[in-house]
Amino acid sequence: MRTNLKGSAVSELFQAAQSGDRGALARLLSLVERGGPQSREIARLSFSRAGAAYAIGLTGAPGSGKSTLTSALLTDIRRRLSCAVAVLAVDPSSPVTGGAILGDRVRMQEHALDEAVFIRSMATRGHLGGLAAAVPEAVRLLDATQWPYVIVETVGVGQVEIEVAATCDTVVVVVNPGWGDSVQANKAGLLEVADVLVINKADRPGVIETARDLRLMLQLSESLEWTPPIVETVAYTGEGVGKLWDAISSHRAYLEGHGLLGQRRAGRARQESVRIARGRFEAALAAAVSSFDDDDLLGDLEDKRTDPDAAADHLVEMVSRALSSGGPAGKGRAP
Repeated sequence: MRTNLKGSAVSELFQAAQSGDRGALARLLSLVERGGPQSREIARLSFSRAGAAYAIGLTGAPGSGKSTLTSALLTDIRRRLSCAVAVLAVDPSSPVTGGAILGDRVRMQEHALDEAVFIRSMATRGHLGGLAAAVPEAVRLLDATQWPYVIVETVGVGQVEIEVAATCDTVVVVVNPGWGDSVQANKAGLLEVADVLVINKADRPGVIETARDLRLMLQLSESLEWTPPIVETVAYTGEGVGKLWDAISSHRAYLEGHGLLGQRRAGRARQESVRIARGRFEAALAAAVSSFDDDDLLGDLEDKRTDPDAAADHLVEMVSRALSSGGPAGKGRAP
């Protein structure tokens, strides 16, 4: 696959993906993961055309059965609605290649021959919280290429994956009976982003106690406009998965009925803009800091000819010049 595509080539791929070309869609998603000018062009093409799809996020602790639950949910959606569904499975990054370790060929095999299902593995690339930085753009791309439902299954990294809330309309948090990390997870904020709570592997002991603990935590939560329902599932048999879909549908109806869906999406767009701007600023700042050893700024600090506050002003000036010119932060001397 070519690594550098002109804007016209990206536009042609986008049009092909809109027409159902899965190969073109896969190439576009690879460009989104890679970032750079092509990714920006894809984002521009997708943004104005997105808005029809509904995004569902599944997150939770490692070993909670999210992949099996995702597969069972896929089966239920296809049976009920007969509509197309896309899955973004965010996996651990390979320490060698930076790519996803768990590929789409080793998960959800029962859907491999279903042309109305598209499954894509994406790598976290070390991104804190287990959610790839490219996922919001990938969701919009799938939306713009006419996939009406997008499921984002995040990798369990034992840390808060709150960023899934910045990508999805309904967030499903999956726990198991005897949830030993309940206190830690509650502090971390998983319950704060949950729209639906699932106790998976509900054929094991401890379901009643786990449901009781979750209800107590929800009662202690402040100003909950929507109280997340608690659904019990056994993903590998499909038990309770229909109730999970009903809970997701109820949450969607609540958002739409109260005019909250558009507000949520607008808020996510604002937050994403801030994250993008912060990332570009940090990159320019890193370039400016790397020039310390090459000019007199570090020496000025060591010899007390300038102070950290003045040096910081100089760095801000360097970063501003770099961002306005589109090039790396230039070198210079503190006043």
